Amino acid sequence: MISDTDIRQAIADGLARIAPEAELQRIDPRRSLREQLDLDSFDFLNLLIALHERLRVDVPESDYGKVDSLDALIAYLSQHATS
Repeated sequence: MISDTDIRQAIADGLARIAPEAELQRIDPRRSLREQLDLDSFDFLNLLIALHERLRVDVPESDYGKVDSLDALIAYLSQHATS
């Protein structure tokens, strides 16, 4: 199982690649990441790709709406992580 700390670090690193000005500690964990960071669909997809590469968790397109906030993304990745 991957720890929440590892997941948070992977998200922070992924966001640093697509939104370098983003500060994870300033993000409201219940609000939409896309809205807070002004991410377009391509940026959000790149974040999910980076997380897949790092954590080996696939987020199918049908689940994109389930991972819109930081809390939801962490919970989803934690639930679906296998190692």
